[in-house]
Amino acid sequence: MSSLLLRRLGAELLGTAFLLATVVGSGIMADRLSGGSVGLALLANAVATGAMLFVLIVMFGTVSGAHFNPAVTLAMRLRAEMTTSTALAYVGAQIVGGIAGVWIAHMMFAEPVLMLGETARSGAGQWLAEAVATFGLVLTILAVRHRSLETVAAAVGLYITAAYWFTASTSFANPAVTMARGLSASFSGIAPGDVPAFIGAQLLGAALAVLAFHLLFAKGVDTRA
Repeated sequence: MSSLLLRRLGAELLGTAFLLATVVGSGIMADRLSGGSVGLALLANAVATGAMLFVLIVMFGTVSGAHFNPAVTLAMRLRAEMTTSTALAYVGAQIVGGIAGVWIAHMMFAEPVLMLGETARSGAGQWLAEAVATFGLVLTILAVRHRSLETVAAAVGLYITAAYWFTASTSFANPAVTMARGLSASFSGIAPGDVPAFIGAQLLGAALAVLAFHLLFAKGVDTRA
């Protein structure tokens, strides 16, 4: 394995760890301080996550592309921007980083390190929400990157902050995040039995976003009114 790939995998692992530490840690903090207001807790969770995504993408974008998400990596593989072996290595790093981030959040807040999610998140509405959330996220990344690479971090942070609120599932939109949140019984958790359907919906949304980007932003399309 080349030193360049190792640096890229390190960035993906560390970035995903920080992302999950933020999602779960801010969820625990918000739950403790919100006085029982679920809406206030969700708002705090959303703002913290969106802010951290902006920071992480700026920090690691030039190293690994700042995927932190197997759905994004799938999109890049479908667009032939990376090899299958590199994509699989990215996904492995993202999963390991996500789990580490959850465990670190638990330790910071003196929660049991090892636990399983308890929050049921199932049903057609939830699955559709995850497909929509991931479709929108991947299309945002592809379309904004196509126009202005420097604004991707802001666009992703703002999109996820909004998607926490406009999707019924609160926008996991990330298989690594979903798997890791299945290991937390905190505010941000998900019951492990509901994880596979979420991931399936997310991967479908990502694939459809790649198709939509190709159709809408194909080279040579005349965008004049």
